[in-house]
Amino acid sequence: MTTKTTQDAAVQPGPVSAPGAARRRISWAFVALASIAVAAFLVSQYASGDLTSQAEDGVGLAPHYLTLPPVLQAAFYLHIGLGGVALALGPLQFPQRFRNRFRRAHRMIGRIYLVSVALGGTAALVLSPTNQAGLVGFFGFGSLAVLWLFTAWRAYRAIRTGDVRSHQAWMIRNFALTFAAVTLRLWMGVFITGQLSFGDDIDFGVAFDNAYVTVPFLCWLPNIIVAELLVRRRGLPAFRITG
Repeated sequence: MTTKTTQDAAVQPGPVSAPGAARRRISWAFVALASIAVAAFLVSQYASGDLTSQAEDGVGLAPHYLTLPPVLQAAFYLHIGLGGVALALGPLQFPQRFRNRFRRAHRMIGRIYLVSVALGGTAALVLSPTNQAGLVGFFGFGSLAVLWLFTAWRAYRAIRTGDVRSHQAWMIRNFALTFAAVTLRLWMGVFITGQLSFGDDIDFGVAFDNAYVTVPFLCWLPNIIVAELLVRRRGLPAFRITG
């Protein structure tokens, strides 16, 4: 998300080789398609019917959240809905050609994205003590929610002060955390398939529960490491802990 005055001050990246540009386009296309697919799946999954009917059909986490108070059920839907919006819009923030040609659209999408993260991240933080993965989920998903909110705030603060390069760096970190919605499901698929393929007499429900307790940290820690490598590779301000 950028303002008109600061957008003009953006530092243009150096030339990129043809193979490098092709790899970046392919990587972006994969991230964009995976993000849109998971966002559409999540929203459509929980938009069909009420929580009671979804729990009876065994839809995702509906059986777990059906047992919780209405305020937490509302937070669950808020997290799913706005998290889906952020996931679908996030990839549009990064192509340089789009930012340069459609600056007003870039700013508008950025505002919607950051508001979605702010509300969806707050809902996630509220839900973390009651997550289905127990104590591991409390620390793993809780840390994810805190970092999701923190990086969004840093990205917003950077662009408000005109620091475009820091804004770009923090947006890369933030979307890496948003993309945890995709990597969580990829890891879940790997672990569930492994159990069903090699385990004896393990049904899907047990395999799901076993897999779910492995992902609270795994879904986002590799993402943020890759994001920091991308930040450094692009010559953007790297994150440093100062004493």
